[in-house]
Amino acid sequence: MSLLEVNNVSISFDGVRVLDDLSFALEPGELRFLIGPNGAGKTTLIDVVSGKTRPHAGRVTFDGADVLRLEPHQLVRRGMARKFQTPAIFPSLTVRENLEVAGGADQRQGGSWGLMRALHADIQDRIADALQLTRLNADVQTRAGLLSHGQQQWLEIGMLLVQRPRLMLLDEPVAGLTRAERDRTSQLLKGVQDRCAILIVEHDMAFVRQFDARVTVLHQGRVLVEGPLAMVQKDERVIEVYLGRLDKAEAQAAA
Repeated sequence: MSLLEVNNVSISFDGVRVLDDLSFALEPGELRFLIGPNGAGKTTLIDVVSGKTRPHAGRVTFDGADVLRLEPHQLVRRGMARKFQTPAIFPSLTVRENLEVAGGADQRQGGSWGLMRALHADIQDRIADALQLTRLNADVQTRAGLLSHGQQQWLEIGMLLVQRPRLMLLDEPVAGLTRAERDRTSQLLKGVQDRCAILIVEHDMAFVRQFDARVTVLHQGRVLVEGPLAMVQKDERVIEVYLGRLDKAEAQAAA
């Protein structure tokens, strides 16, 4: 059974069809990239999956349950975590305090003191794991607002990890990063993949090429093609509507 299934989803804004009878599936533990030209529907698909936007038609199933009518916070409790392009951290808090806040949802479950201590110990273990994966151990007492942009991105991924999601949704996680930060982010996400499924919206094809992952190309609200990157980047339709334009834009930027 797929972890995430999107079936025949359609949505329009101001008369423009943004998602057009779109179907999509993601398997447990899979890392998948969503690529395509601007306006293809990538972020809207993530919005629908995460409960931010309600489609006009279709169905969304997560872990075998229909979740289309659930609010974002309810989906978080079911194991879905989302990261937007701009890091959503608490700049005045330290790295550890940010991770503790992210893990605080589990402490609100209530119960006996013994249970609370067990939960606290479990959250501390999660924080230690997140710090190791993000390589932020040396900055644990640093205020988050003083971190570099790349470090802030890694901190937010760590904050999601503390929640122990089954699915992580990432929107352009390497936007604005240096090449070194991009490479480190790829290493981080390869480690995250051992813990949960990941769906990534991305435009940076150099970053995408660092993964042995399936790629879904959206165009005009539909799945244009889907498969390994080596196959996708040779597809004439993808070259025409997306990759060819990227190559032209990169050439102009370099000129």
